[in-house]
Amino acid sequence: MSDPKEDYKGYRDPMRAVMQANGVTVWSQIVARTSRGTFAGLVLPRSETSDADHLVLKLESGYNIGLRADTIESLEKRGYKKAEYKIPEEEFPKDPEKPRVMLFGTGGTIASRLDYRTGAVIPAFSPGELYGSVPELADVCNLDTEKLFGVFSENMGAEQYRVLAARCGEAIEAGYDGIVIGHGTDTMHHTAAALTFMVQDTPIPIVMVGSQRSSDRPSSDAARNLIAAANAAAHGDIAEVMVCMFGPTSDQYNLLHRGPRVRKMHSSYRSTFRTLGDIPLAMIRDGKLSALKTPYRLRDPKRKATVTPVFEERVTIVYYYPNMQPDVIDALVDCGYKGIVIAGTGLGHVNRLVYPALERAREKGVQVYMTLQTLWGFVQMHVYETGREILQLGVVPLANMLPEVAYIKLGWALGRHPDDPEAAKALMQTPIGDDMTEREPFGGYLVFQGGVPEITGFVKKILS
Repeated sequence: MSDPKEDYKGYRDPMRAVMQANGVTVWSQIVARTSRGTFAGLVLPRSETSDADHLVLKLESGYNIGLRADTIESLEKRGYKKAEYKIPEEEFPKDPEKPRVMLFGTGGTIASRLDYRTGAVIPAFSPGELYGSVPELADVCNLDTEKLFGVFSENMGAEQYRVLAARCGEAIEAGYDGIVIGHGTDTMHHTAAALTFMVQDTPIPIVMVGSQRSSDRPSSDAARNLIAAANAAAHGDIAEVMVCMFGPTSDQYNLLHRGPRVRKMHSSYRSTFRTLGDIPLAMIRDGKLSALKTPYRLRDPKRKATVTPVFEERVTIVYYYPNMQPDVIDALVDCGYKGIVIAGTGLGHVNRLVYPALERAREKGVQVYMTLQTLWGFVQMHVYETGREILQLGVVPLANMLPEVAYIKLGWALGRHPDDPEAAKALMQTPIGDDMTEREPFGGYLVFQGGVPEITGFVKKILS
């Protein structure tokens, strides 16, 4: 006996009435004739919180479309096929000649599936399921997996950083040739910075990887990114904390970005990650790694890693805006925050209204550091009177350190020296992993402005 709840999962009138009138249920293979054209595909369940007016159809191309009830002229059922989104785990064949790589799973889109009850992409694949869906990994390395967390990246924080850093240290001690970390893209650059500070002098590559498109989508970058990351971890000679993601929008190559210099720059673009204030470390094309920036830390199995998985959670970032009031800073001081990173304007500025709060923060022992909203460029607080005044209030400039990196480093520095503020301050001003550099590279800063004649002409030439 059919179950109406399952037959029309998530659908309500008026769409449900249209489906019933045409003898169509969820998972029916249909041809839909509408006032906007004819479409063939599979009827998918709806989210329980979605509107009642649309039918969701998965086309043969793999993409989903929505059909409004008032545009549908007829629905013809051609078959029935219930989709299974569970990927079975597969044990990889072991080859004693291949390197050993540990894959740590934390969640995120690279380990996800579509939940049709809620209509959301949820972290559901175990690492075993993930590499079971990408058999090419068996040609690259011997892969072991451990699922540390199953969270979206916005739920990664100090506790997860500490656990992940400690497990990386243990994997290094266990003799693995490389480490891959599956991670959601939204805060991957935060975790990359945390690992750079917490796991120093790593003798092997530590490669973070994610995907912008979930694994059930034809345009998913999950498999390509994962294969490239495994190659970098197993065979690459760069022993640093890196992020491995798409290079261009086409499937040509992946880029390796240094942990404290990378940032996510677009919400959905597959090549969203950019190295800022520098150039990427390397490119991976067809399994071959080509260095773009030298020098870098070479793989050396004899080198001992220094692992310090500590983090003071009472730190924050304040994004300065015009007319900011001093109570913003005062409130943080009153709440017991021990460190504040300011993303200032220009060369590192805030308005004079905030000065009393900055002075009070200094008196209370709260460390305050200056970074830039522009992301590119250096804090230069001696140029204008405002900057010099802020320096006198105890605010410490951090060269070209990215605001998010400064936040992570401050949490780590205060965690490492909880009772020695001067040692923490000295650590903040000591470059680690190129979190601060002497200069920006020639040609590094290139922002293509769409719509202008030279870019329009360039794009036409490329596409012709």
